[in-house]
Amino acid sequence: MDPSGAAPPSSSLEQARAWWYGLINFEQRMPRADDLKLEHMRRLLARLGNPHQRLRIIHVAGSKGKGSTAAMLASILRQAGYRTGLFTSPHLCRVEERFQVDGQPITAAELTTLLEEIRWASEVASAPREDGLGALTQPRSPYTFFEVATAVGFLHFVRRRVEAAVIEVGLGGRLDSTNVCQPIVAIITSISFDHTHLLGNRLAAIAAEKGGIIKPGRPVISGTTVPEARAVIERISRERRAPLHQLGVDFRYSYMPGRVTATQTQRSRVSVNSGRRRWPEFELNLLGNHQAANSAVAVACVEVLQSEGWYIPDAAVAAGLAEVSWPARLEVVARRPLIVLDCAHNVASALALVQTLQASFPPARRLLIFAGSSDKDLAGMFRVLAPHFAHAYLTRYTTSLRSVPAERLAELLRANGNLPATLCRTPADAYQAARAAAAPDDVIVITGSVYLAGELRPLLVAG
Repeated sequence: MDPSGAAPPSSSLEQARAWWYGLINFEQRMPRADDLKLEHMRRLLARLGNPHQRLRIIHVAGSKGKGSTAAMLASILRQAGYRTGLFTSPHLCRVEERFQVDGQPITAAELTTLLEEIRWASEVASAPREDGLGALTQPRSPYTFFEVATAVGFLHFVRRRVEAAVIEVGLGGRLDSTNVCQPIVAIITSISFDHTHLLGNRLAAIAAEKGGIIKPGRPVISGTTVPEARAVIERISRERRAPLHQLGVDFRYSYMPGRVTATQTQRSRVSVNSGRRRWPEFELNLLGNHQAANSAVAVACVEVLQSEGWYIPDAAVAAGLAEVSWPARLEVVARRPLIVLDCAHNVASALALVQTLQASFPPARRLLIFAGSSDKDLAGMFRVLAPHFAHAYLTRYTTSLRSVPAERLAELLRANGNLPATLCRTPADAYQAARAAAAPDDVIVITGSVYLAGELRPLLVAG
């Protein structure tokens, strides 16, 4: 591999990505329950030398907040001087964002090299074999897009000699491709209703799937506060003799909301109190009480790492939280009018969005740009959002097959909220319409999916 990170020949780049993008992708269509099997992932990693076994991993699951918590931890560990890998999904604008070392995405050259290596290993692993009677067995079905992405992450972090790898779960936990690892710490941020057709329609069932990342004897940090879900995490931790540290039981936090004006953003402030100590007050570069809860989970994880010999001074925690960057999470991308980019995609995250708008933003007329996915509770999201907006601009993104047509969104909005709406062909059209209608003191909020945020962000932050 070219150590300069220079781009590979376009033919190699195109061939590698064409193979990868041609695999089954459960981010584009939702899997059935029997589609998820860890044996496939283990087989592929074995062909690659089991890179995950050479990493010190912090494994992060949850219905919401797992990406933000992972980003906070990676920022803290980087400030403490550790070479830190961060694996997240899905990406916002570019697929390279999923694989970061010390805040820098993988280069095109690195990604192409790893994809070519994984393609070779996967073809060997899935080649027809004799069954002992001279007949060839059928090759197994292709690996999935996310299985290959997970392998890229593990390999990249080993090749870059990371000292800590923060790995975000893709879907669920128990059968997620990342769950082949043996982490130093397992984190479950929060549990709410999402992917119910796959994970179950009861919080206890969803908690059992998330709790599947808990490993025997390894510490667990839980930000789950709903009693039904908390009881499941407690049971799994007890059965696996995994020391459990719970928000609201073993550690707590207090939160002072940040303030957004037409000219500046004042950071939130968070205080964390655990059984071991009361931490100094921290500034947090993300808005919302839900992010304060995520930061408390991150600080609790730091305490566990410190108890196991990691050197993470208070200054590193403070700098990591104050400087963490996690775009499109109540991100203010313009002022006059204020334009807020967010990824809320379920009822719980829609509630968090509304609460943060009320706590941190000035009272103003609010305009909503919305697109969503077919597997989400869009009706429930509209019931939460509609009372807080003056007008909605409904659209569909082009980057996922699960995008819901604007006409269907309008039907759901009429049935679940009294909010006038304009249907727009593309996200760019929706933005232009909202921007033309907005007065300087208004607030435009873009939300509903990471895919919508990813499609609009380059337009909003260009230059």
